[in-house]
Order: sequence, then C-alpha cells, then structure tokens
Amino acid sequence: MEHNEHHTSTAHDNAAHKGHDDHSVTHQGHTGTSWAMAAKATLHCLTGCAIGEILGMVIGTALLWGNVPTMVLAITLAFLFGYSFTLFAVRRAGLAFKAAIKVALAADTVSIAVMELVDNGIIALTPGAMDAHLSDGLFWAALLGGFAVAFLITTPVNKWMIGRGRGHAVVHAYH
Repeated sequence: MEHNEHHTSTAHDNAAHKGHDDHSVTHQGHTGTSWAMAAKATLHCLTGCAIGEILGMVIGTALLWGNVPTMVLAITLAFLFGYSFTLFAVRRAGLAFKAAIKVALAADTVSIAVMELVDNGIIALTPGAMDAHLSDGLFWAALLGGFAVAFLITTPVNKWMIGRGRGHAVVHAYH
C-alpha cells in the first residue's frame, strides 16, 4: 500500500513529502529507516541517559544513599538529560517551549524507557554490581555492559518507531 495514495503522485509531491516524513519512504521502498538512522537516534538517547544515570549514581553515592533511592535518582536524571538533548535541539530550531516539550516526550519516551529498563535490569541482575562502589571495576563493567546491551536492544525499537513516523521521526521535521 502506497503512503501517498491521498495525493496526486508527482515527483515534487514525493520529494517534498519524503523530506518531512520517513514513514512514506519506509512503506514505498523499505529503505527510509536505515539502521544507521536508528543507531544515531539510539546513541542520542544513550548519551543523555548515560550522563544522567552516572550523575545520579555519583550524587547518590556521595550522599550515602541506599541502592533504591540512588537508582531512582539515576533513572530520573537519565530521563531528564535524555529529554533535554532533544528539547534544546528543537528549541534552537525555533519551536516554542511547550511544543518543544511535546516533541521531546514523543521522540524520546519509549527509547529512554527501554534503555533504562534494560540497563538497570542488567545492573540489578549482575551479581555484586548493586553493592559495588564507584571505584570498583565491577560497577563500571556492569554499567557499561548494560549500556551496550541497551543500545543493541533499543536500536531495533527505534528503527521500528521511526519507520512508523514515531519516536525520533517527529524530530526530523525540525532539523
């Protein structure tokens, strides 16, 4: 089924539509959502998540908090930093603050949630990782290993979402 069935199919319509909606390319030729595009979107989320999560763990550890409050802070900051990267990018593109928040939420929520679930699940399931300190190799191995596995699992999720005009696809109109 062709995505442009509601339009008169001209080269101009297709070119203009393709530039704003990767969804149309995916249905027409299954080439619009590349693995590279999905990996880039995932890396974008991973960067914000990593900054927030590491910062949360450093703060929780410095304040001598237990595992649960530290993890809650780390996850909260992961979402905050993950959203902020998109928020600042679309604000720079001229989008109003309220609209930018909606775009960031639409673009990043599923990606960050999957990433955090996988990453924190790996940390929680790695024997001794929850009790390891920031100075322990086990802590960093579990954290970085969790990020790597989360990247591998989240990339196909982002590819699927972008291919349907969701997730990071909503940001492309503002770049």
